[in-house]
Amino acid sequence: MPDMNSRNDRRYLAVWFPLLPTDRLRREEGRSAATAEPATVLVEKLKGALRLAAGDASALALGLSPGMTLADARARAPDIRVVAHRPEADAALLQRVLLDFGRFTPMAATDGLDGLALDVTGCAHLFGGEEGLVRAVAARASGVGLAVRLALAGTPEAARALARFGRGGIHEGEGQSQALRRLPVAALELSEKETQALSRAGLKTLAHLADRPTAPIAARFGAAAATRLNRVLGREDARIRPERPVPLVSVDRILVEPITETTEVEAVLGDLLSEAMDRLDLRGQGGRAFQVGFFRLDGEVRHISVRTGRPTRDAPAVLRLFRERLASLARPLDPGFGFDQLRLSVPVADRLASRQRGFDRTPPGAEDLGRLVDRLTARLGPEAVSRFEPVASHWPERTVRLTPAALPPGEDGEWPEPDPVDPPLRPLQMFDPPQPILATAEVPDHPPNRFIWRRVDHRLVRVEGPERIAPEWWRRLRGPLEPTRDYYRVEDQEGRRFWLFRSGFYGEEPAPRWFVHGVFA
Repeated sequence: MPDMNSRNDRRYLAVWFPLLPTDRLRREEGRSAATAEPATVLVEKLKGALRLAAGDASALALGLSPGMTLADARARAPDIRVVAHRPEADAALLQRVLLDFGRFTPMAATDGLDGLALDVTGCAHLFGGEEGLVRAVAARASGVGLAVRLALAGTPEAARALARFGRGGIHEGEGQSQALRRLPVAALELSEKETQALSRAGLKTLAHLADRPTAPIAARFGAAAATRLNRVLGREDARIRPERPVPLVSVDRILVEPITETTEVEAVLGDLLSEAMDRLDLRGQGGRAFQVGFFRLDGEVRHISVRTGRPTRDAPAVLRLFRERLASLARPLDPGFGFDQLRLSVPVADRLASRQRGFDRTPPGAEDLGRLVDRLTARLGPEAVSRFEPVASHWPERTVRLTPAALPPGEDGEWPEPDPVDPPLRPLQMFDPPQPILATAEVPDHPPNRFIWRRVDHRLVRVEGPERIAPEWWRRLRGPLEPTRDYYRVEDQEGRRFWLFRSGFYGEEPAPRWFVHGVFA
């Protein structure tokens, strides 16, 4: 797979589907490209008139072009077939093709409404070189019924220009420069007005612009035109933004013979996990999330993910999690005519130092609990298993939250260590929301000496406090602040202990109220 850290000698493949709308229509109707059909155009309504949005190869050969009114098109070719344009269907097909073409590289993105841009740096050797890669992409496009033109170059814009305004092919070095210089100025894809201005000035090809300083071009046509020129000529590499986040580690298996059996899938997956763990070991990391992409012969792609509670490089343990996950899928994994490629990615990883185990058997503990949580998560789903984690807040009911057990710990710190000698400051059982009580005290601001809760009168014999907790002033923008609380740990005459608080101060509005917030064990 490509080295994501390399910044030199990058290679980009532009994949252009010039007949995507009509190819999509033919796929939906179940027609093959060899079937003889009348010229077909797709129309849409623009400014009150029906205009051509796209046409098939036969329509284009008749001189019909996008933007032409339907009346003019019928005047030239009365027997054309007219179908309503559905751009949302074209976009959906392009997304499915993008997902399928992820088999060639994880660095893939859509390029306009009818193309893809692939960063294939370091990927060509998987297909026998760049020529083999281009042949494989062309065969894949033909297999899904799409006409395609491909260009391989050193920058995304150069590859796009060579595919859409040139003859495509593989270009690098001086050959790429010469091929780009022969392209028309339309390859810059500026506005129609700017392109006409360049042509009227006698600048008809990129060669006429390549040898000129860019400052006059920027002064007359804007900085965007100069930037576009540099990128198309391969002087500047803007990179592409892949649709999917680039994983930290990614390993592939391209299979000569498609596989369909579960045992074969698990065998390949085990090999991928072993290789991925070796790469994680070199990085001093352990995986927290693992994803497998199953690429079918018919172009369908399925991604299955598992997460672990702790960083791990234990390949057999992760393989067991995948077995659990595959066995519990609501929609079982369907190989169809077989999987011809599997890709294992590690999108999330944390630091994991190497450890030397002692001679004695390690007693059960956190690792066994972590494995149990991982298995339950894989079988029941990531949202079915939760854990408590601390939250940095002074307000008691905000100091804990439930999160999926498979997610990494938050950044709010760790649980406080309890004092083995002193009693706990907070009860294990807390009420949300706190429950109101009737309390009395000898002096208004003093601790209570009795309270009534759930129709039971509790006379207090021991009281500790107060512990004053002020409202969190930074929450003022979210609404009015809560009153200040004074907390007391109390014990009644029967030995039961409670956590009470007074909300507000005497002499202020609204009048203070008493609550029981928890019960000590």
